[in-house]
Amino acid sequence: MAQEHDPSLTYKDAGVDVAAGDAFVDRIKPLVKRAQRPEVLGGLGGFGGLFRLDTARYRDPVLVAGTDGVGTKLRLALDLNRHGGVGVDLVAMCVNDLIVCGAEPLFFLDYLATGHLDPERGAAVVAGIASGCEAAGCALLGGETAEMPGMYAGDDYDLAGFAVGVVERDGLIDGSRAAPGDVLIGLPSSGVHSNGFSLVRRILEHTGAGLDTDLDGRSLGEALLAPTRIYVAAVRALTAAVEVRALAHITGGGLPGNLPRALPTGVGARLHRGSWPRPAIFPWLQAHGNVADDEMLATFNEGLGMVAAVPEAEADAALAALAAAGETGYRVGRLEADPEGGVRVDA
Repeated sequence: MAQEHDPSLTYKDAGVDVAAGDAFVDRIKPLVKRAQRPEVLGGLGGFGGLFRLDTARYRDPVLVAGTDGVGTKLRLALDLNRHGGVGVDLVAMCVNDLIVCGAEPLFFLDYLATGHLDPERGAAVVAGIASGCEAAGCALLGGETAEMPGMYAGDDYDLAGFAVGVVERDGLIDGSRAAPGDVLIGLPSSGVHSNGFSLVRRILEHTGAGLDTDLDGRSLGEALLAPTRIYVAAVRALTAAVEVRALAHITGGGLPGNLPRALPTGVGARLHRGSWPRPAIFPWLQAHGNVADDEMLATFNEGLGMVAAVPEAEADAALAALAAAGETGYRVGRLEADPEGGVRVDA
């Protein structure tokens, strides 16, 4: 019970600095301005982001929405005090899920929750988010920063992202047309992307390896924090050039967990190991963690961030279209009849 002469408590005394939050919003406004589209109405700071869909551009538009986070990769970002890349990760994990449906990403929103708002660190995260939105061609429509002492320890923070895209209904890619004989085209990853970091961290703890350990000319920490690639431009170039019958974003669950999600019943995938480059981080993790081949495939992307199924007759055109867009594609396998709809990887 408060006594007559007790000091008057404030929200700041409880660990939430509203003035610092307002200053942070002002600081990130120029960053948000970089990632805009003509359809955006108003500016940052309102209760809701406004986006006017130009319905004249579409005959039968379908909105596609997705949400995701970055996961325990954030722990490494905190350990290394490098936060811009995880902002890119956040956007990538959302927009890459939209484009497998054939959708064009329209806008993105972020949610940053922290125990203590560090304006410099927060601005680095938002700068990465803005950069990711620019790469994806979508607007950074708004976001929320929540300072929650007692929920997050010290400077710990978490991120969530939300993206909305649009596609013509008859342009939806749902995998229903994929068939045995279709060629699988793989797009390379930059490394681990944003999945499997609980196992990564367990391997680091087990080996005691420092994040400054040299790995193929860069530090282990840099290799692990390489941002998730954003495949929007490459996939849009691909779908404009050839019939793309299925697309899979290779995230948690790896190739066996994600390729079947894109395929119809009775169709499986056969991949040819060695037909695509495997970044040095994966052999390092496998060797130092004594991780079995099946576990590697089921946990990590193993060097492929996106896989497309195209008719065999259009495979060469698909590779040419990707090359023209500045992307390298690889023939990594083909589809086959399979009652169980699994993924088989040849040695």
